[in-house]
Amino acid sequence: MDLPVIILAAGASSRMGGADKLLQHVDGQPLLARQARLALAVTDGPVIVALPPAPHRRHDALADLPVEICSVPDAAEGMNASLRAAVAALPPDAPGFMLLLADLPDLYEDDLRAVLGAVDYSQITLVWRGATEDGAPGHPVVFHRDLIPAFASLTGDSGGREVIAMAKGKVQLIPLPGQRARHDLDTPEAWAAWRAANPTRI
Repeated sequence: MDLPVIILAAGASSRMGGADKLLQHVDGQPLLARQARLALAVTDGPVIVALPPAPHRRHDALADLPVEICSVPDAAEGMNASLRAAVAALPPDAPGFMLLLADLPDLYEDDLRAVLGAVDYSQITLVWRGATEDGAPGHPVVFHRDLIPAFASLTGDSGGREVIAMAKGKVQLIPLPGQRARHDLDTPEAWAAWRAANPTRI
């Protein structure tokens, strides 16, 4: 697969009490670096990471990885500022792209491959979306190229929900094990609980 992957990582970690959730260690490395390596493992296309402008420690976490950095000076606006900037950086001939959130530590390479493996451009489907085992929609999400223009006008912090709504009736959910498609860690308490449940993954 050569589908581009966009990783959103420009948020402020405002609920972490001063810590950076994307620099917490998971599997022996900063979470942001782990997610970038997952993306690099499943595609030969570009991996575009939306980050706050340098200098910022998140840039350091990716320094040795062959990813494309997309700085988002207006990231405080919300997630859609990052989406606008990163989607604008896609190759003009991209058949679509995968959107991967940086704060989902329970996703694995096989999960990304499962969603990519469901992509079939010969069907009417426009969105392929990872879901929990009980069917709740989550991430990662693949968007067909026909939806790319819609990202240019997004504002706020919806995370592209309006674009998914445009594809109503043309969305395929791909169940992934457990709750990993939605299990994000946004607070120190959530991280403490996760570490207690996953002592071998720190």
